[in-house]
Amino acid sequence: MTKADIVNRIAVKSGISRKEVEVIVSNLMETLKSKMTEGENIYLRGFGSFIIKERAQKTARNISKNTTIIIPAHKIPAFKPSKEFVTGMKIVNYCYPH
Repeated sequence: MTKADIVNRIAVKSGISRKEVEVIVSNLMETLKSKMTEGENIYLRGFGSFIIKERAQKTARNISKNTTIIIPAHKIPAFKPSKEFVTGMKIVNYCYPH
């Protein structure tokens, strides 16, 4: 599902114009990105959490050059679904197996 698909679905369900919904979705995404860039976690009850995970420094190998490189500690964004979200997915998978 793309951003355009999300905008279209919300516009149809809510009766709000696609243009207005696109502005809202874009603002939501920009707010999420900017707050996470500032180091804040975002918690959406019933949906999940967008969190910043810290990765420790590690040593890796470049096999083609047979050298060792150091990958410095860094932060990455991650999503952790809520229990309700996971339970809903389990029900969907049980009712509609692939």
